Amino acid sequence: MKIAILSRNPSLYSTRRLKEAAEARGHELHIFDVLRCYMNINDNKPSIHYKGQELEHFDAVIPRIGASVTFYGTAVLRQFEMMGCYTLNHSAAISRSRDKLRSLQVLSGHGVGMPITGFANKPDDVPDLIHMVGGAPLVIKLLEGTQGIGVVLAETRKAAESVLEAFMGLKANIMVQEFIEEAGGADIRCFVLGDKVIAAMKRQAQEGEFRSNLHRGGAAGLVRITPEERKTAVASAKAMGLQVAGVDLLRSKRGPLVMEVNSSPGLEGIEKATGKDVADLIIQHIEKHAHRKTRSRERG
Repeated sequence: MKIAILSRNPSLYSTRRLKEAAEARGHELHIFDVLRCYMNINDNKPSIHYKGQELEHFDAVIPRIGASVTFYGTAVLRQFEMMGCYTLNHSAAISRSRDKLRSLQVLSGHGVGMPITGFANKPDDVPDLIHMVGGAPLVIKLLEGTQGIGVVLAETRKAAESVLEAFMGLKANIMVQEFIEEAGGADIRCFVLGDKVIAAMKRQAQEGEFRSNLHRGGAAGLVRITPEERKTAVASAKAMGLQVAGVDLLRSKRGPLVMEVNSSPGLEGIEKATGKDVADLIIQHIEKHAHRKTRSRERG
């Protein structure tokens, strides 16, 4: 098969591993900087050009689109979809997952457990917003933040009010979540592929830190997840419409709670923590589903 990866940086661990895995299985793989792709949108033969050349047909596209380029990246991915390419994750599902508030509303609509979350626009509503999520301590998140940036733990009501009013004064979009103290600064990243959790790791925050992101110094290790955690992770990815997802769970007194569903989960942490060849499993998944799409198109 001819496979394209949309990635800003060919040297990133995840991009390199996917390229190695595809080539090891006999596929032709090309890496394209999504911001250098440009589109000819028409009613006859939509196409994508790259550095002055029109791209030929690809059997499958793997989107590794960073959060900062979501709008343009998903537009390029949509163009590939219009051209009949199989895409590992659909452009609409990526857009849905990147909007933190919308994604939580989608999960809520599917009955998936999550921390109680509040969202408001005016400082006058802050007192009731704090009460709504169970009071302090609570977590305040910027909707545009990634990798733990823009996430604040407010330990007192006064601190929460001050931070919320400051963010609102800056016209920042923020949401407020209940603090799950019993999680102990740890979360579980479940790597979902299709309808299965193929790998899972526990991420533990550093001493004195409540954010467990590996980019913030968190430590990762192998973890055995429960059937309920497995079911929650798969249901979350399905609700978002994602074939590949990193679902972050907290262990709480009332069961697993979903913090976030990541549509472009990194491979380095999960492969090193679990010893699993996640990249190879992704390529196998593409082989199965891209061929199915090709056969369906041929019959049509």
